[in-house]
Amino acid sequence: MLLSKGTWIVVADGEKALVLENIGTLGQARFRVMRREEAELEIPGADTDRPGRRADPGKGQMSAMEQPDYTRLVGERFAGDLVAGLNRSAKAGRFSHLVLVAPPQVLGALRHEMDAGLEGRVVAQIAKTLTNHPLAKMAELIGAEIDGL
Repeated sequence: MLLSKGTWIVVADGEKALVLENIGTLGQARFRVMRREEAELEIPGADTDRPGRRADPGKGQMSAMEQPDYTRLVGERFAGDLVAGLNRSAKAGRFSHLVLVAPPQVLGALRHEMDAGLEGRVVAQIAKTLTNHPLAKMAELIGAEIDGL
């Protein structure tokens, strides 16, 4: 039931995602790519900004402020954009079951952005990085993982 025909599968990492649909059967998953998404890796002005400084007590003393973690910020923005698209598709009734496959940190970011309607459609979460595998191998690995649940 978890990987039935018509189930959507999101295979993501912090920089790219594939939105797939199972067009196979319960015992023989086969995926079709519905959408590919990639994060916009550049943040305007990120490479030109120096870390900030603030005044400390004492004459002429300054302390440097921490440089922002742009990789984390890009990943969080990417997760938010991905989930926003999934929320719209769920509200439009385009799918009823969703499987999430991503590294643990990305799964957490995706869950954080979900509304209750989308969250209720998630039937499985797999903490693995599979974005660089071919579709047939993804279907095999995800099918085996779900059979083990």
